[in-house]
This record gives sequence, C-alpha cells and structure tokens, in this order.
Amino acid sequence: MANTAGTFFSASSAAVDWSNQAAERLQLDPQWVRKQLGQARRLPSVERLVLPPSNPAAKNWAAYRARFIEPQRIQAGLRFWQTHHSALKRAEREYGVPASVVVAIIGVETFYGQYTGNFRVIDALATLAFHFPAAHPRAAARESFFKGELEQFLLLNWRNGTDPQGIRGSYAGAMGLPQFMPSSWARHAVDFDGNGRIDLFGSPQDAIGSVANYFKAFGWRPGMPTHYPVTLTPGQTDMDSLMAPDILPTFSVANFVSKGASLSGDALQHTGPLALIELLNGPDAPSYVAGTENFYTITRYNWSSYYAMAVIDLAEAVAREMQNSR
Repeated sequence: MANTAGTFFSASSAAVDWSNQAAERLQLDPQWVRKQLGQARRLPSVERLVLPPSNPAAKNWAAYRARFIEPQRIQAGLRFWQTHHSALKRAEREYGVPASVVVAIIGVETFYGQYTGNFRVIDALATLAFHFPAAHPRAAARESFFKGELEQFLLLNWRNGTDPQGIRGSYAGAMGLPQFMPSSWARHAVDFDGNGRIDLFGSPQDAIGSVANYFKAFGWRPGMPTHYPVTLTPGQTDMDSLMAPDILPTFSVANFVSKGASLSGDALQHTGPLALIELLNGPDAPSYVAGTENFYTITRYNWSSYYAMAVIDLAEAVAREMQNSR
C-alpha cells in the first residue's frame, strides 16, 4: 500500500490549538511543539490500515501459526538467543520472565529487528490523533488514545534530545525491536545495557530488558505455565458459560471442570483462575486450551489469543533449538 503523504498539520487549526495546549500540559516549549507537529503530514494509507476489513477472512489458527512458527524465524531466534544469552539470562533473573518468551516476542514483532516499520511515527500518530476514521466502531476512544500517544512521543523526544521527524515505526506508531508504543516506552522501557540512555532501536539489550519489565508490570508469574490441554465433549460442555468471559481467566479448576471441560495431570493442581481459549481453524474444528493468568499477560502485549499462542509456540520451538545446540 502506497505510503503517500497528504497535507501538513501546520495547516490544521485543530492541530495548532492542540499543540499549544499539549505544550502547556507537558511543560514543553510551545514553539518546538508547534514546529514538530506542523511538519507532520496526514497519511491516508494509515487511516485505511486501522479500519477493520470490510470482508474479513475466517480466522484460521493453523494459517496464522504458520506465519510465525517457520524455520527462518526459529533459526533467527536461535541466533538472537545465542548472541544475547547473558542479557536474556539476566532479564530472566531480574524480572522472572523466561528468556524464550522474550525472544519470541521480538521474533513475532519484528523478526529480530528486520522489520521495525517504515512510517514516520509523527505522521502516523498525528494522522490517528486528528483523523481517526469515523467509520471505526471505537473511533472516539481510539482518537483520544492516539492523542495521548502523540503527547508521549513528543515528550520522549524532547527529553532525549532526539529528532521526532526522523523516527520510523509501524502504521500505529509502534517503535523499535519490541514495537513499543510511546506510552509503553515511557512506562516500561529500561536502560538494560547501562549506557545511560534507552534505545529500543539499536540496543537489543535494552529491548530484552524492556520486554521483560513490561511483562512483569502486567503480572507475569514466574514458573506458572501459560496454558494446559483441555478436552471438551460436545453436548456435555457448557460452552456459553465458558466462553462468556472471553480470554480473561475467571474459573477455578473445580468450576472449569464442573462446566464440562476435562483437565488432567498438572492442570488439576493449578491454583489460579483459568479461561477457555478458542482458536478457530477456518472450516475445520476449533482448537481449545485452558489459558492461565500468564496467557492473559501475553495478550496485554497484543489483545489476541492467536498472537499469544503464536508467541508461546515460537518460544517453545526456539527453546528446543537452543537445547539441541548445546
């Protein structure tokens, strides 16, 4: 899709007014804020990209999984782990998040830095802050969200002395190896290589520490599995009750089992809540797992059970390669 830039935001009275208000809120130089936002350009392609597809394809877990759990990405993950073994080990020790999960997040997000996005972040964020498509079902909330992200992006660059015009990322404004939004960078990014600055573009160590810190902040529980196998018997399982909370872990093991979901082995000893995770497979039968609080934590990175399961499967695949390489 062509990334064709439209009008400059210097021509938008709404953007100029917002610049002045944001500068006051953030205690920044109003002239600098007006200049930065004024040089941003509206991107019609971004407006199209954030809209749900008009004819969405049927969800297919097998097809989704195949995009990420494939030999090139697994081998790249193995090389990344071997290269940054000490940083990953330290992150696991300090934050309690397995190295395999951190490796998998960076692998799914950017193929270990190969694809970090080619949209100017200030263009993307300004477009979504001031021209979020009204056809979107959550347009008002999303526009408000992106105004907040635009503020955080400007504040980050001001504090770091970096040029907002030169930073590129995804069409939604996510940046660097771990694809952090500006607010996530502000809250969760860490200087893990100890050089006095946070660089999620050029420092894999900072990316590793920041992903681990993010998961810790969202409640990752060291040692807890992400999910367990589950068996459902048609006609004997209360699917309506089990699916009602979606991916939020809600049911105790006893409650889960009482609704007709069969667990075995370690799952029966699990002490926290569970959720029934449904993964559709196009025309074939869906796949199901019992998701734990750690499964839910992965979805705080991307609100999708398909995404979380891809991260988990890539983590396991790279961990196996790592084990075999020793």
